[in-house]
Amino acid sequence: MKRIPLLWIAFLLVLRVGAQCTTNGQTPQTAFPVCGVDTFSQQNVPTCVNQVVKTFCNDGVIYQDINPFWYRFTCFQTGTLGFSVIPNNLNDDYDWVLYDITNRNVADVYDSTNFIVTYNWSGNSSLESARGYTGITGTSTTGTQSFACATNPQELGGSPPYSDASTINKMPVIYQGHTYLLMVSHFTQTQSGYNLSFGGGTASITDTTQPKLSSAFISCDARTITLVLNKRMKCSSLAPDGTDFILPSVPGAVLSASAINCSNGFDMDSVQINLKNPLPPGNYSLQAEVGTDGNTVLDNCNAPLAVGASVPFTVTPEQPTPMDSISPLGCSPGVLRLVFKKPILCSSIAADGSDFFVTGPTPVSITGAAGNCVNGMTSDILITLSAPIVVGGIYQISLRTGTDGNTIVDECGQVTPAPSSLNFAASDTVSAQFSYTIQYGCKADTVYYAYSPAGGVNQWQWTFDNQSGSPNLGPVMIYTVFGQKTVQHVVTNGVCSDTMTVSFALDNTLKAAFQAPDVVCPKDLLVFADSSIGNIMNWDWNFGDGTSSSDENPRPHLFPNTLTEKTYTVSLIVTNNLMCTDTAQKTITKLQSCYITVPNAFTPNGDGKNDYLYPLNAYKATDLLFRVYNRYGQLVFETRDWTRKWDGTINGIPQDTGVYVWMLQYTDQESGKKFFLKGTSVLIR
Repeated sequence: MKRIPLLWIAFLLVLRVGAQCTTNGQTPQTAFPVCGVDTFSQQNVPTCVNQVVKTFCNDGVIYQDINPFWYRFTCFQTGTLGFSVIPNNLNDDYDWVLYDITNRNVADVYDSTNFIVTYNWSGNSSLESARGYTGITGTSTTGTQSFACATNPQELGGSPPYSDASTINKMPVIYQGHTYLLMVSHFTQTQSGYNLSFGGGTASITDTTQPKLSSAFISCDARTITLVLNKRMKCSSLAPDGTDFILPSVPGAVLSASAINCSNGFDMDSVQINLKNPLPPGNYSLQAEVGTDGNTVLDNCNAPLAVGASVPFTVTPEQPTPMDSISPLGCSPGVLRLVFKKPILCSSIAADGSDFFVTGPTPVSITGAAGNCVNGMTSDILITLSAPIVVGGIYQISLRTGTDGNTIVDECGQVTPAPSSLNFAASDTVSAQFSYTIQYGCKADTVYYAYSPAGGVNQWQWTFDNQSGSPNLGPVMIYTVFGQKTVQHVVTNGVCSDTMTVSFALDNTLKAAFQAPDVVCPKDLLVFADSSIGNIMNWDWNFGDGTSSSDENPRPHLFPNTLTEKTYTVSLIVTNNLMCTDTAQKTITKLQSCYITVPNAFTPNGDGKNDYLYPLNAYKATDLLFRVYNRYGQLVFETRDWTRKWDGTINGIPQDTGVYVWMLQYTDQESGKKFFLKGTSVLIR
């Protein structure tokens, strides 16, 4: 994805981006519920923008969910997640972010990077298309990166560094019981759509629970049945004429049906079924059938209610409505959801929650209560707690007369008496906190990790440097490559989960190294510069001439005076704080002479003696130019590299015996003085 530099963002947003997103599916709160068995086709993408999106990129770019669609799913089997976004127009630029929103407010994804699992903001701009890129993006087994930042911000005036990341990420690991949001952003300002499909990974995001009719209850006037389903189902799969349901004992009784709490237009968990006439007291059964829309009610994975599936209900003379049940609790519940068999008057619920009190292993205070009110009625009451319940155990919620002077009243005007009560179980919160100890070595470090499960923890997963690791409680890792290491630990007790990530450095790298010239003139002092790496305690230099030093950077060294050229092997042994050692060696030649001269004769006969014409010993010459001319004044050889020698040929053709004129110019490296020399040399064959 091309990105917009900070100074341009306000101007370009006005030009390129529409209004705030309001279409269902284009905000985290209205995300499409999806599963792994379908391909989801978006034929157009309404132009809009929400908010700035957090990333780990440090590139001066502002990231936003431009023209987005959001998708929500739950993981039912831990593993890797594969998916692809295939644009209808392959030149379009799509980006995406995957968030873990387990036990979190979905609106908070904009506020923290803690929600992020993986993302790809890489684009397929015109520059990238020229490189053979396409607009397909997602995750697969071919991906190698977890986080891809914006590409080619220079096209809009951005500053380095630039990302040249692939549009394909590696598959992330997702965990059973966790809920995720996938945001797909359409950076290209067109209405073109795309297909989103899941597959290729080992995780399952398909809910295999068979849809069922969970419970049903009748209204006070016996003309409306409220049906509760065991899971969320597609609103669009419900036939408005009510033909998805029948009362076998009262043929033709159903008049119509409508979804309850389907404000986002996608899924529901209960249905209101209207009857043509009131039902007399008695026992009844509500049964699922194929409606005039060609199906029964379908779940989000298109699994249908079984034809003939039924749920009993009873029409009784009017009596108070008891508290029926409490919806299953997640981790650290801050809200309790009470379910009733009959709708409750919202006006009978004390807003301060004083109609209820909770007892259990730890004190629990209630600060509010409210219903999901439709036409002044609610089938459940949400009890808000002053703080989440973090201590596991059996608790009890009881009814009492609130500050409004009553308990609660159902749609039929019947008062639920105090002290009605329900028991419920809460789970302990868990901690992924672990400890580790490092055993340093010279070639490898051993790290011992330790974790003591508490709070009912029964699953844990270690990830080392973004690679899946050991399932053991106390894994042992041996690192042969030192440097920065990252460890992630995820634990769960089936309800509560926690993640801890720790980074630490294995800083015992040891590498001996030093700088020195390859050759040295007879009377020159040789300077050695240590460039070793590590926590070095000792330096042991051996200069190869019978002398040594223990200094980090020894004093300039003078090799013994000799009449001939001689080679010395200089070695450095370094020792670190762990008493580990490493050695570096360098061969240095002490020259016989550094006096620059040109031979007055040479014999290119291949005998290895005086075969070439060139400036001798020009070790300290800079800006050198050496030319050779024949007796006719023609240039036969030229070089600026004194080690490049004339072999007495031109284009491989041997030249005649005779006198050749040479010219040499150079600058003395030490004095800076310029020299221009010329002379003759005889080619002898």
